[in-house]
Amino acid sequence: MSDILAQSLRLPCGIALENRLVKAAMTEGLANPAGVPTAALERLYGLWSDGGAGLLLSGNILVDGDHLERPGNVIIDQPPNAIMHQALSSWARTATRNGNHFWAQISHAGRQTQKVINPNPKAPSAVKMGLPGGQFGEPVAMTMPEIEDIVRRFGVCAAAVKAAGFTGVQIHAAHGYLLSQFLSPRTNLRSDQYGGELANRARALLECVRVVRESVGQDFPVAVKLNSADFQKGGFAFEDSLQVAQWLEAAGIDVIEISGGTYEQPKLLGAEGIEEEEQQNVALSTLMREAYFVDFALAMKETVSVPLMVTGGFRRRAVMEQAITAGGADLIGLGRPLCVVTDAPAKLLSGALELPRFESQLAMFPPWLTFLNRSKTLRTLATFGVQYWYYAQLDSLGVNGKAEPTMTVFSATRKVMSQQKRWLAARRR
Repeated sequence: MSDILAQSLRLPCGIALENRLVKAAMTEGLANPAGVPTAALERLYGLWSDGGAGLLLSGNILVDGDHLERPGNVIIDQPPNAIMHQALSSWARTATRNGNHFWAQISHAGRQTQKVINPNPKAPSAVKMGLPGGQFGEPVAMTMPEIEDIVRRFGVCAAAVKAAGFTGVQIHAAHGYLLSQFLSPRTNLRSDQYGGELANRARALLECVRVVRESVGQDFPVAVKLNSADFQKGGFAFEDSLQVAQWLEAAGIDVIEISGGTYEQPKLLGAEGIEEEEQQNVALSTLMREAYFVDFALAMKETVSVPLMVTGGFRRRAVMEQAITAGGADLIGLGRPLCVVTDAPAKLLSGALELPRFESQLAMFPPWLTFLNRSKTLRTLATFGVQYWYYAQLDSLGVNGKAEPTMTVFSATRKVMSQQKRWLAARRR
């Protein structure tokens, strides 16, 4: 057994996590058209609760039904009625049936809301997504009352999940969603108290933290997912992230999860893997290069003492152990491997050396079609096609209780797109 990964971790609020392995947040798309959790979503989290992680993070739970991250999101944009509360409570009971923690990731998509959901989503400023394909519409700058209302909704959502039996919350301020948009000078062009200097751009996030903490109390875990950087010229930089992390620590945050990228620069989707970097520059290669954001976390540890979680790229147990012993992470987030091997944390804790990879199943185009890689549009489609393959695995786990790893990217994409179309049609009725 790995003693390092099996160690418990006590958080600033006083609660303890049983071990250092976390099932990272992954969008599930398994709510019904009213945004209510379903039996399939419950079944999926039961499998993960049986899987050995000390903490499970939910996928995006949206605080605004007009600004979804994708069709199928759970939506808590008002105090829950009896049906919603019962569904949330049943989900939480199943997701914690093995004594692990289950935290709700609460979010607002902002301008990263697909056009089929909202052709004119609200955002800090009217800066349109720079992606091919026309999937995203023209955003509209939020008014001050609208910002205040969204902050309020974060508190409503946090209170609702606590009442339902969730054991913590994570505020999503990364990956280009609304709070991340406020932080970035590329997407926040405001000249009022929510724009300009970093303190103003961080105001919406810090107000959400304050309202959420007031809603759940001092002894309930509150985490934040924060970009280390946007990886875009003129965007949210690592120096900004360090400062925001210090403000979050002062605000009483229990965990900061380090991530990075946006839809426009999708480091989070694995579009630019660390292994490729290693092949190009072997002299700089280290074990921890497998984990995308450990280097950022190591630097952040010099300025904050709040526990840090790192997600992205982890496969080998030795890398996870080194990240913790070197001080680069307190918690290890595992994502894509758990879309097929739901008990991957238990396997690691029992001595497994490495988690599976699925590159052979994810070959979108034959290697000889190298000219396709020169097209930004096709590269974008390939990246999201791979993402759809993982979506399809979660759907299969929830519906059938088992993954379908032999499914092709093309068939997974067709399946997911068809499901999303039906979900949207049902929601409009």
